[in-house]
Amino acid sequence: MEVTYYTVEDTNKLPDQPGVYKFYNQQHDLIYVGKAKNLKKRVSSYFNRSTGSSRKTKKMVTEITAIEFTIVNSEFDALLLENSLIKKNQPKYNILLKDDKSYPYILVTRERFPRIIPTRRMVPGSGHYFGPFASVKAMNNILELIRNLYTIRTCRYDLSEENIRSGKFKVCLEYHIGNCKGPCEALQSEKDYNYDIEQATNILKGNLGVARSYFKEKMQEAADNLEFETAQMFKNKTELLSKYQAKSLVVNSQIGDTDVFTIVSDDKVAFINYLKVNNGSIVLTKTIEIKKKLDEPDEEVLALMIVELRNKYLSSATDLLTNIELPIQIDSVNTIVPKIGDKRKLVDMSIKNVLFYKKERYNQSLSTKQKENRVLITLKEDLRLKDLPMHIECFDNSNIQGTNPVASMVCFKNGKPSKKDYRKFNIKTVIGPDDFGSMNEIVYRRYHRLKTEELPMPNLIVIDGGKGQLSAACKALKELQLYGSIPIVGIAKRLEEIYTPEDPYPLHIDKKSESLKLLQRIRDEAHRFAITFHRQKRSIAALKTALEEIPGIGKQTAMALLKNFKSVKNIRETDEQTLSNLIGAAKAKAVKEALHTQT
Repeated sequence: MEVTYYTVEDTNKLPDQPGVYKFYNQQHDLIYVGKAKNLKKRVSSYFNRSTGSSRKTKKMVTEITAIEFTIVNSEFDALLLENSLIKKNQPKYNILLKDDKSYPYILVTRERFPRIIPTRRMVPGSGHYFGPFASVKAMNNILELIRNLYTIRTCRYDLSEENIRSGKFKVCLEYHIGNCKGPCEALQSEKDYNYDIEQATNILKGNLGVARSYFKEKMQEAADNLEFETAQMFKNKTELLSKYQAKSLVVNSQIGDTDVFTIVSDDKVAFINYLKVNNGSIVLTKTIEIKKKLDEPDEEVLALMIVELRNKYLSSATDLLTNIELPIQIDSVNTIVPKIGDKRKLVDMSIKNVLFYKKERYNQSLSTKQKENRVLITLKEDLRLKDLPMHIECFDNSNIQGTNPVASMVCFKNGKPSKKDYRKFNIKTVIGPDDFGSMNEIVYRRYHRLKTEELPMPNLIVIDGGKGQLSAACKALKELQLYGSIPIVGIAKRLEEIYTPEDPYPLHIDKKSESLKLLQRIRDEAHRFAITFHRQKRSIAALKTALEEIPGIGKQTAMALLKNFKSVKNIRETDEQTLSNLIGAAKAKAVKEALHTQT
């Protein structure tokens, strides 16, 4: 069936009904999925707003070229469909939602003599899944509890009546150490085995009271029959259950199955905490971080994540507690924003969790930045600088016997190369191999320009060289009246000594120090950049000379060829007509013939 798409001008044709809308860009990529109580009003609002929209929303609107919608019965149905479409298509401007294929679950298999096993794959029809669990450790804890309480088989045998009757299998080590009762040899009845599975399933559902009552009853029965060893065994199992439940926070036995959701957010990120309560005990707590794409309001983010998390953790609770009013009524769920009592205490506990998580994430981000700045802090201490050297510039010269003298300046910001700020210099005022004069020229030119254009100055200047180059650079700063306001050092190659102005003795930094390694890296990058520029210039000069040696080709023609084709190879591969259009037919013919003889 052909899909009908609407343009931006057709928004008045959309229905006044609840549904889901989809925005597409010029390449017909799905860029946004949204839900609406009234499709016409909601979609039209994107294009009618002159104020109030965020910068991100305005950017998205400029990309929209086609609109598609689906009508549903209610706003909650729209929320469910929106959630499904976002996970399936991952649109550019939607909050990122992912399918839960890699989360740990516990599976009670659908087979004769079911097994209870961990898995990360949900295969429809394979059995009853419990979870997902917040961590593998949490899943393993409950598996260990079940295996200590019940004798559930771990083998993969097909225990059909025919296989057991024919004696196809023999009991294994698990039977001999008491972890299995041997259903593979008909040593345990199917009814007795399934009763254990039923009890284990109650624990997986969080109904620990059923199992505890059963063990207490069996313990008392054994004691009455003077079977004290059996009574002790059931007592141990009761204590195991009590210890496990002690790890869960008991809230109030009067509070049944309840979901608690709270949200705290800022302009860029929303933090959501989920507490799952079964029979008055918190059996699961999960806090997640959601990056906002279009400055979505908390109500919309929370509603979307409630559907996502309840589906992920297989919740069927009919009571839902939150810290904010929801814009949508969730089917068959009683949503409350409690003000007092035990339910309010639950919400406050959830808010404490989400605020703690937010603080931890902020501290992690801060510690990451501090880690990145660790080397710069060390460099500041080693060089006795006043400010953290967040902006460093380093200079180097390059020439071979005075030919084609050039220089380079590399820039490091936050300890990393900022290549857009690199600069190349052709030496203009110095003749011959004069490193000191060249250094004076380029430092003067660089900071004269920054001073004239009122651009930010670096926190540290590094000169590739010893006392001579450093003195030449300092002279340039003095001429610009910048000397003393910008820290400057020189790094000598031979012994990796650090020279500072007006100090006859070099500063020795530990050879293993991170700060010295950073200075060496900056110096080496400046040297590499200068050498590369020098080679390019020599190549161009050699090519220019080779072209000028061709009869009839002068400096201007050679420069025109170099400007357009960059290399002899490119000129050689260019057809004669193209060369004629640039330099004339006669010269083009001369160039082609000369280059042809060189191959």
